[in-house]
Amino acid sequence: MRDHLLTVSAAVLGLQLVLPGPVVGQAQKASQTSQNRTAKAWTPPRTPWGHPDISGTFTNSTIVPLERPANFGDKAELTDAEVAERFKTYKDTLFAKREGDTGFYNDFWWEWGKDVKRTSLIVDPPDGKLPMTAQARERANAALGRFARPAPAGPEDLNSFDRCITRSMPGSMLPGFYNHYYEIFQTPDYVVLRMEMIHDVRIIPLDNRPHLGSNIRQWLGDSRGRWDGNTLVVETTNLNDKVTDHGPTYFGAGRELRLVERFTRVDADTIDYRFTVEAPSTFTKPWTAAIPLYKNDLQIFEYACHEGNYAMPHSLSGARADEARSAGKPQ
Repeated sequence: MRDHLLTVSAAVLGLQLVLPGPVVGQAQKASQTSQNRTAKAWTPPRTPWGHPDISGTFTNSTIVPLERPANFGDKAELTDAEVAERFKTYKDTLFAKREGDTGFYNDFWWEWGKDVKRTSLIVDPPDGKLPMTAQARERANAALGRFARPAPAGPEDLNSFDRCITRSMPGSMLPGFYNHYYEIFQTPDYVVLRMEMIHDVRIIPLDNRPHLGSNIRQWLGDSRGRWDGNTLVVETTNLNDKVTDHGPTYFGAGRELRLVERFTRVDADTIDYRFTVEAPSTFTKPWTAAIPLYKNDLQIFEYACHEGNYAMPHSLSGARADEARSAGKPQ
């Protein structure tokens, strides 16, 4: 299942980034105002205990990049023709035949989702860019260089995603390529998010309990939820610092990262989902991404990530074979 990822994950990440709260900018405020108007115009169903009903199976698949591509300048939205061109460019780049490449799944297996007109998932800052510090940008470039290294010495040279551990937060809530389905369960005291990709599960208490002590760190952090009108607000802290090289969201941000998510069901088939990231030593200011969740009637399947992770032995044995060949040793 995962033997292709080491060859294409960097390409996908590049496509997502290049093809492409306490203090917030005007763009986020305007977007939030629009969201509130939409939410007020539609009354969500209620659970038997009175909470807004956000349960069901949803997908966030989209090819809209996290950051706005430089060629779009200050353009926040595309025309219909530009949306069609972005789709064609993405598809041609991803599935093009490249010399020496073992190939990739064809687009039959790809989850295309819905392509909104925005030029980036980031809605604040208004330029659609990650407001990274200079030091964080250096760490990001160095980590991407390690990621692209063709000869890993051991599993530790590969990131937590390729090792089937986790995409951490907010990575687990970001769209990608396939298996990006989310099943939401509700009880009076908890909201549970079961994710198809790497089968991560988030159990979010709603009882106002305090966060864990700062000495307890977790792959997905420590989440606490509350209802603000029709919006579920979730604050996540206590992330560990072990996810360091799976996209610029994480570089150096883990232990200090504070994530605030908002889930608002705006119609029968859509949750307006957005999150704000704060990590002062990594980002010069908070930034916000908005990613619609679209309801569907398809079921989530088991994602046997570790069990099917042939990439690990194949990549490591291939690297050792290359080293032996270079040293003139028998294969």
